[in-house]
Amino acid sequence: MLAIRNLCKSYGGVRRREVIRDITLELSRGDYVAIVGESGVGKSTLLNLIAGLEVPDTGTVELDGASVTALDDTGRTLLRRDRIGFVFQAFHLLPHLTVAQNVGLPLSLSGTARQRLLARVGDMLAAVGLADAAGSYPRELSGGEMQRAAIARALVHRPQLLLADEPTGNLDPETARSILALLREQAKQAGGAGILVTHSAAAAATADRVLVLTADGLHPAVIG
Repeated sequence: MLAIRNLCKSYGGVRRREVIRDITLELSRGDYVAIVGESGVGKSTLLNLIAGLEVPDTGTVELDGASVTALDDTGRTLLRRDRIGFVFQAFHLLPHLTVAQNVGLPLSLSGTARQRLLARVGDMLAAVGLADAAGSYPRELSGGEMQRAAIARALVHRPQLLLADEPTGNLDPETARSILALLREQAKQAGGAGILVTHSAAAAATADRVLVLTADGLHPAVIG
């Protein structure tokens, strides 16, 4: 379903710094993997490249046989809207929209009928424990509540590919456990795949397999 081949990404001018080096990864439908690694090794960059938020120097990303890297800006935007759910570390909630409007944004942009949109948004807000905050604005939420709203938005359109960047960083342990179960459940129910980037061993343990990103590439984690 997801095929990443020989992906490389560098930043800088004359003295360029290589962040992603020769990453190759394939995911089938139903796969749910965790990627761990030291800070600054490029985990978030890798997710951005997969989602088409950044363009690699070399290599390809394909989703169901369609090349993400070959799309223009508009094509990548539409792909994210329709087929990818992204949980950002920084939440990226729109301050002028209510929680419900933020969560429903992917459905609004894709033209989903209002009644269906409202029902799905209600279901997702309940799933993340924010049913009572539907009419609130992001500025009225705690960090943990904003994170849960961002997770609901990433899941609301049943994405084919779920990308979650440190999705439990602002959550207490009990809430984190329920959110991690929700992410796994929703990714698999949608018949797609999911990639969880995390520093948390407990979060990584919810995945089917764990990969370690290093300066030399992506490797299976050594357990024990």
